[in-house]
Amino acid sequence: MLAMVLEFGVSALLYERASQFSVRDDEARRLAEHLLIARKLVDEKAPAARPALARELTTSRYEIRWSPGLPPPPIGADLDPMYHQIVGWEPVLARAGLRLALSSPGRGAVTAGGVKLSDGSWLHFRTRQAIHMPDEVVERVLLAMVPAGMLILMGGLLVRRTLLPLRRLALAADRVGSGSDRDEAVPEIGPSEVRRVTGAFNRMHARIYRLIEDRTQALAAVGHDLRTPLARLRLRADQIADPGIRASIEADVEEMSAMVASLLAYLGGEDEVEPLAMTDLAVLFSTLCDDIADRGRDGSYDGPAHLELPLRRLTIKRAMVNLVENALQYGDHVFLSLMQEPNRIVLRVEDDGPGIPEASLVRVLDPFVRLDAARGRDTIGLGLGLAIVAKAVAEHDGTFKLSNRPQGGLRAEIVLPTGNGSVT
Repeated sequence: MLAMVLEFGVSALLYERASQFSVRDDEARRLAEHLLIARKLVDEKAPAARPALARELTTSRYEIRWSPGLPPPPIGADLDPMYHQIVGWEPVLARAGLRLALSSPGRGAVTAGGVKLSDGSWLHFRTRQAIHMPDEVVERVLLAMVPAGMLILMGGLLVRRTLLPLRRLALAADRVGSGSDRDEAVPEIGPSEVRRVTGAFNRMHARIYRLIEDRTQALAAVGHDLRTPLARLRLRADQIADPGIRASIEADVEEMSAMVASLLAYLGGEDEVEPLAMTDLAVLFSTLCDDIADRGRDGSYDGPAHLELPLRRLTIKRAMVNLVENALQYGDHVFLSLMQEPNRIVLRVEDDGPGIPEASLVRVLDPFVRLDAARGRDTIGLGLGLAIVAKAVAEHDGTFKLSNRPQGGLRAEIVLPTGNGSVT
């Protein structure tokens, strides 16, 4: 529509200029005829009768007067095209010394001049209507553009209304997987093409959540079915007299329980997203540090006494427990720290273990990846601990990064955006 308006404006301007040119050409022809007749009639009269005849030749368009010796000014550069138009119609006027000039320049400018008679006197003329009206041309073009501007506004509103279903579809697509739109379908309104796209999206949306529900139910069933025989094995292991065999069986049961728990923690949770709640991260870190001490290990905490932030409490706690367990598995001392920076909170869990090769720092975050050979110890689980942490941090729109400490060991750093955290 903008291209149409530009085309309309240029066309209107060209039309006005062409119309103005035709008006000037017609004016030049009329002026040429009037001057030719007036010159011939006045030249035939005696000098005494010429003033009266000049007054009789004055019309509503042209004012004529006779002067015995005062010539008009020379031709102005602005009227040179008009001069050629006049003499083009009546070449005799060129031999008569036709002169043209603008009188009262501006919006009311008129053309004045004169022609020479045979005895050397001059016949002066002056147009009574303004010829040059460039401002009026611009005003007419702008006035003609007003309806076009109104059409643009109406067209924009109509296009906006037409694209409203697409905006709703985009918002619904962004919400897929967040858990807030399980039973919400996008209204199938708008043009037929948009309705078809919306309908296809709603069907895809329903299929995705049916798959999620089926998987969630399968995971719940598997978790229940696996935990039941594991519990029976644990009870039967207590009845084994040989301490070595009993310890081996209990270790295998614990390993299988850890595998099931980590698998369910990583794959579960889509059925209902945990709501946000004010969580004191400083208290959580202090509690983790106390748990480390209760297990007879070394742990320390550096940070404020209180730092509250709206978080998914169980999700972030599971992530921090995984990081602490990982640090205890490979290091002798665990360092916990909490810092508040402008618009963000930084959580760190560090150990003094062997660390991870630089080339594997990114790959180790993938699910089911284990680097036991690099870490130098046998571990329990499926390699989902760090993947669970990365998933939990992503749910909080944060970032999770692993790096090796300069003094040795691994550093796990979580950065959470915040504008509402309070520290005491």
